[in-house]
Amino acid sequence: MLLDEGWLVGARHVPSPHFDCRPDDETPSLLVVHNISLPPGEFGGPWIDALFTGTLDPNAHPFFAEISHLRVSAHCLIRRDGEIVQYVPFDKRAWHAGVSEYQGRERCNDFSIGIELEGTDTLAYTDAQYQQLAALTQSLITIYPAIADNMTGHCDIAPVRKTDPGPAFDWVRFRALVTPSSDKEMT
Repeated sequence: MLLDEGWLVGARHVPSPHFDCRPDDETPSLLVVHNISLPPGEFGGPWIDALFTGTLDPNAHPFFAEISHLRVSAHCLIRRDGEIVQYVPFDKRAWHAGVSEYQGRERCNDFSIGIELEGTDTLAYTDAQYQQLAALTQSLITIYPAIADNMTGHCDIAPVRKTDPGPAFDWVRFRALVTPSSDKEMT
């Protein structure tokens, strides 16, 4: 995967107005994995794009009335079929973490990249999502090497408020895909 001025080449780009510059142009050093489904437990449709672009219709579903006022975004979404949608360039600050702390440092949005997986805490993520998340993470590590040692879930940086990506996310599988074992035979 290639990046061009913070944008992933080949991804569907849906620019969000919900971002700003990182303080002192800080380099990302943390990857935060999230999940999202809108309405809750439902997949597909235009609702995630609408939320992250500030155009979610509060009348389209009862749950949307509760969240349509939010000004939130993530850098990317990986849909169930593996499609990657990018909302914010990686060198900018997306508004995905909220009140958060990682290894004693607050305001994780300042130094993190937020990737949403279309899913729920309890439903298994798809093979396509793991493959795309791993490929994207590997590409990000080439530009932001500190991410290799700093990958976590939203639940870990905001444990009182958030539970995602939840027990359905297989961290062992994800980490194995990102850093393949060096002792595997080459064919």
